[in-house]
Amino acid sequence: MLRWARERASLAPAELAKRVGLAVRRVEDWEESGQLPFEHLERLAEKTHTPVGYLFLPEPPAIELPISDFRRVAGEGGQPPSSELIDTIRQCQLRQEWFREHLIAEGAEPLSWVGSANLDADRASIALAIRAALELDRRPLSLNWTEAVRDLYRRTEELGALVLRNGVVGNNTHRKLRVEEFRGFALSDPYAPLVFINAVDSKAAQMFTLVHELCHLWLGQSAVSDADPSTNVATERFCNAVAAETLAPASEFRAAWDAAVPLPEMTARLARLFKVSTLVVLIRAREAGLLAGDVFEAAYAAERERVQAIDARSGGDGGDFYNTQNARLGGRFATAVISSALEGRTPYTEAFRLLGFKRTATFDEYARKLGILP
Repeated sequence: MLRWARERASLAPAELAKRVGLAVRRVEDWEESGQLPFEHLERLAEKTHTPVGYLFLPEPPAIELPISDFRRVAGEGGQPPSSELIDTIRQCQLRQEWFREHLIAEGAEPLSWVGSANLDADRASIALAIRAALELDRRPLSLNWTEAVRDLYRRTEELGALVLRNGVVGNNTHRKLRVEEFRGFALSDPYAPLVFINAVDSKAAQMFTLVHELCHLWLGQSAVSDADPSTNVATERFCNAVAAETLAPASEFRAAWDAAVPLPEMTARLARLFKVSTLVVLIRAREAGLLAGDVFEAAYAAERERVQAIDARSGGDGGDFYNTQNARLGGRFATAVISSALEGRTPYTEAFRLLGFKRTATFDEYARKLGILP
């Protein structure tokens, strides 16, 4: 059980030993003997984010996600979900529940697009509906990657969804989210649909994941997914196809393709044009009959290896704390919570819990940054 707790937290013995302030041999002795002082047991439970009671069980419990898991085929084995993923989902569910009650109290109406489609619907029709709702045809073509990501997040929030991005659990920089485990998830609700994006991912992947999760909301599904273009899961393939058609419509894609241009250059050019990853460009080219099977397989394998190497070197959140909070909380949610607390409708203790703050000074400064306080 001690080894299970450590491995579930993705900690090597030396790293756990450092966190509990002891020599690595002590941790190894614990796992070999199953014996350690209770105060150290509590410390270990804290550092592995494991309930103390779990450590007294005869065998590891079956840990299940609180929402559907579309990352693998039903019945297929795999690693249990990390405590980071579970805690992030629960934190988002808490925020969604508060925002839902807030909207209902404000007299909001249910959003008609949530749950408006099903898996029998035409994928191109759903993509067209999402493009129209986001008004993507009015998006400036001159946007760079950073501007394009922000623009898409803004359009999604204007549609009525909460969009949260983070690379760690809450504000705890020691609990990083792993893109290898998940790229995002959706929490469906007719009043307060929510999309969470793993901010560790590349900007191109974040944009694709956002639209992928929007498709889940269009289907009325709450789900964890990885938005991997090579997935074999039927529902994920459906949402990937909708996301690809939304961001890079087939007719526009074919018109922009030039077979005379070398494939690497053409791939990079269309990735910049449609603001999708190069992997998505290659898949769209294969689907459109623009690449032969053997050419596609070789190009995709090489590009996937290149992208994975870049992703491995990429960092997470950084920069100004309050700017980062806008991404982690979403502007609509943060403004609603702060305004409600200042008006006396939400206790400050609850507002702090929802925002992840501990100090009044942080709350006040953030309120000033949002223009709520002078």
